Amino acid sequence: MFKLGQRVVIVADSFEQGLPIGEHAYIIGRDRNPDSAFEWIVRVPKTDKQYPLVEADMALEEELLRREAERVQRESLLDHALATRNEALFRQIMGIDEPASKDGDAAVKETAEEFIRKVNIKAWI
Repeated sequence: MFKLGQRVVIVADSFEQGLPIGEHAYIIGRDRNPDSAFEWIVRVPKTDKQYPLVEADMALEEELLRREAERVQRESLLDHALATRNEALFRQIMGIDEPASKDGDAAVKETAEEFIRKVNIKAWI
């Protein structure tokens, strides 16, 4: 996934090393030592230091920008759906299942009718 010389962003600090979270870094090496927990070595130009990292502590800048764009798009569609009172769009964005089909409604109606009938029979007894 990552290549040497690639620009990444430090997103976490799993081993609590005091990493500059949110800073840009460049991958300068791969640690292939089986005794080491770290997989990559990155250089942060702003602090002029090198840090060993695990793969979970860094992400590609393009990936972070793509996720942020998707989040902003989803939020703006949600705001639009709420402002225009568009229930179908709201349900689609929120991932809420549509109401049951007409056949399912008939089955629910029949069970409700059966329930009322059973209650009336028990009340009569």
